[in-house]
Amino acid sequence: MEGNGVRHGPGALTEEQAARMLAGMNDVIRAGEEMRRLRTEMIKLFAGFGWTQDKIARITEMSQPAVSKQMTRFAADDPLPRLGLTLDQRDAAWLEGRLWALAEEVAEALDAARCARFVGALARGRKHFTPESTDELRRLLEADLRLGAAELPAAFRAAYDEISRGLDTDPKTAAAGSGPKSDSAPAPASVRRTVARQLQRDRLRGEA
Repeated sequence: MEGNGVRHGPGALTEEQAARMLAGMNDVIRAGEEMRRLRTEMIKLFAGFGWTQDKIARITEMSQPAVSKQMTRFAADDPLPRLGLTLDQRDAAWLEGRLWALAEEVAEALDAARCARFVGALARGRKHFTPESTDELRRLLEADLRLGAAELPAAFRAAYDEISRGLDTDPKTAAAGSGPKSDSAPAPASVRRTVARQLQRDRLRGEA
């Protein structure tokens, strides 16, 4: 027994073992916190669409009082976010969301896809989008699209080329969405990325 009260006898975990054991748990906790923040931002976006609290509660699988409590936290003078829903938008977060969606579809379509591990790390919150990680995902996707060309729809390659052109031409800063409220604010990057991801997946699956 050392002075700090930590036992180092037979059968005790080492500090390194404990750190490795908790690393996965900490990733899940961090991812959960990020998802809660994202859900709050999405509720704010849905309110900007003019949706009722009942509808938002149904979609988010929350109780109506819980949604109401979330919405009362929004400052009265804080403009609700708005964003356009056309797929062809040129800010970095939007393009990252589209790239993520394409990688998910490729990972599901190809056995041993090179981008699969990266996609899993994004889903678990172990990776985040940065210029460096975006470049890494692009390289993995490029290899998958080249080597799996015979198995993948041509639309996958077309989407990749369009997204890459956008990322290569100095992506713009997101502008406030157009709508009836002139005081609308641009949606946060996390929201834009999430919406673009869903719209791109729907497009690739022929659902939009």
